[in-house]
Amino acid sequence: MSNFLGSFSEDALAAPGQAPPALGAAVTPVGVTARGAHVAVSDVQAVEKLAQAYRTMCEQLGKIIVGQHAVIEQVLTAMFCQGHALLVGVPGLAKTMLVKVISEVLNLQFKRVQFTPDLMPSDITGTDVLEEDHTTGKRAFRFVRGPIFANIVLADEINRTPPKTQAALLEAMQEHRVTAGEITYSLPEPFFVLATQNPIEQEGTYPLPEAQLDRFMFMTVVDYPQPQEEIQIMKQATSHYQPALSRLLDGETILYLQQIVRRVPAADHVYTFARDLVRASRPRQKESPTWINDLVQWGAGPRACIYLILAGKARAILNGRMHVTTDDIVQVAHPVLRHRILTTFSAEAAGMTSDKIIDRLLQEALHAVAAGS
Repeated sequence: MSNFLGSFSEDALAAPGQAPPALGAAVTPVGVTARGAHVAVSDVQAVEKLAQAYRTMCEQLGKIIVGQHAVIEQVLTAMFCQGHALLVGVPGLAKTMLVKVISEVLNLQFKRVQFTPDLMPSDITGTDVLEEDHTTGKRAFRFVRGPIFANIVLADEINRTPPKTQAALLEAMQEHRVTAGEITYSLPEPFFVLATQNPIEQEGTYPLPEAQLDRFMFMTVVDYPQPQEEIQIMKQATSHYQPALSRLLDGETILYLQQIVRRVPAADHVYTFARDLVRASRPRQKESPTWINDLVQWGAGPRACIYLILAGKARAILNGRMHVTTDDIVQVAHPVLRHRILTTFSAEAAGMTSDKIIDRLLQEALHAVAAGS
């Protein structure tokens, strides 16, 4: 295990092969969060160490990836929630480089799959190969594992392959396993799919089905760099600049931190805020405003509620807090909801994107909270 957890006290770690204690288990001593919820001191120590490691990770990533702080935060948040992320941006914004550098800093096995129109599902998951034993002369099938068997899988330009091949990722993303014939193979843990997509080039692309999109916890928009950042990018790219990266975490540490995320307490009003926000996005519901019926064809489902809370918890501990606030939900609302809200033709004609709809929903939700308080 990495030095990150090695700096914890002995109480902070479970014994080898044992899961860390669940929230509320007999762990002493006990601390109190800012909201008054009792949590194990080991978890508080882990949160403090993770917040410190997160700042160091951002510094390490900043040696190669200039700017894109929100993108880095969202990708790491998704990973600590056992989620997957879809990075959407025009070519040349270092989306592929970002994923590769993150895998190096986290010391995880990385595989890249370039999605093309002729890519087959077996090219991703693997295939059975008939082999002959030269000693006995008997033939038998052997499963040759595909690139999906890695900790971080980069699905580069995922919308360039037909839905049949895109569907090969569904079982892996949801169940963390691959089925070939009658045999099911478990994927290495931790397991993440980080996909990239070009939003402007439509020729030769296949839109991701809603079921595929819903498997992604975040849809992260990678935008152009700021003017001063672009100067720094040019200087780095046109010189012999080769920074040395430190490996800060490892797979075992990440699995432990993923459990801590789920033990972060959240007050009932935070759950209510997330639920009301999601339900307001659904047309023809009594909780939704009337204008939603004209702008939204389909709203976010229950998975959005779950991801809002999980992302809020991860964001809280990345910022050194052991409790979730409504502001955490607000900050993760766009990447969680933007690909789960399907706009109508009327909305598209009026220039109302899903992001603008989310802005309006957040404004009304925060106004309701202020009025209720």
